[in-house]
Amino acid sequence: MPLTFRKSFRILPGVRLNINKRSWSITSGGKKGPHYTHSSTGRRTTSMELPGPFGWRRTTKSRRK
Repeated sequence: MPLTFRKSFRILPGVRLNINKRSWSITSGGKKGPHYTHSSTGRRTTSMELPGPFGWRRTTKSRRK
């Protein structure tokens, strides 16, 4: 079983800095609205929890030149 590393820090209320072995990301958003995540690899994700066992997620990857 490989070892993994992931750490999350709360910077401000509603803002988190997430660090793992290969990249970092910043997540913002509240409990009752959408979450926005911007990653150092260029990935941007918008997600939202819906009532019941449902959720919504949209991910886009920016093009690097």
